[in-house]
Amino acid sequence: MLDPALAFQTAIRATLINAPEVVALVEASNIRAGQVRGERLPSVVLSDARTEYLGCASGSQRLARVFLTLHVWAVEDGPDTARQIGAATYQALEFGPADTPEIDVDEWHAPSVVWLRDPKPELSLTHGVMSLEAVVRWRV
Repeated sequence: MLDPALAFQTAIRATLINAPEVVALVEASNIRAGQVRGERLPSVVLSDARTEYLGCASGSQRLARVFLTLHVWAVEDGPDTARQIGAATYQALEFGPADTPEIDVDEWHAPSVVWLRDPKPELSLTHGVMSLEAVVRWRV
């Protein structure tokens, strides 16, 4: 594996598309990596991956702290769809993503989220920004 942040992003996406509460609100195809604002709504977009390499562990393993930004986008409405998606996303990720064949999640930080109005008022979108952080381990 060359990029632990990409493996982490894949683990996060897999966790979300396997969470019935999330896919009841967002189509699995709209849970993806890419541009910050999704064209199809509602959407969950993973972006801004960052890696801090922490060094070696026993048995030819490597460690890194990885960061990812998760964006929730939805049209602002009465029942507040974006916040429902945010809550379902948090519940799915409360204890972190499952280990994968590529990485093991050794340390997980509970996500934090900030809710924003879209800077283009004519779009009337609600935007949530969730910060994700973990220490992951993989074998070389």
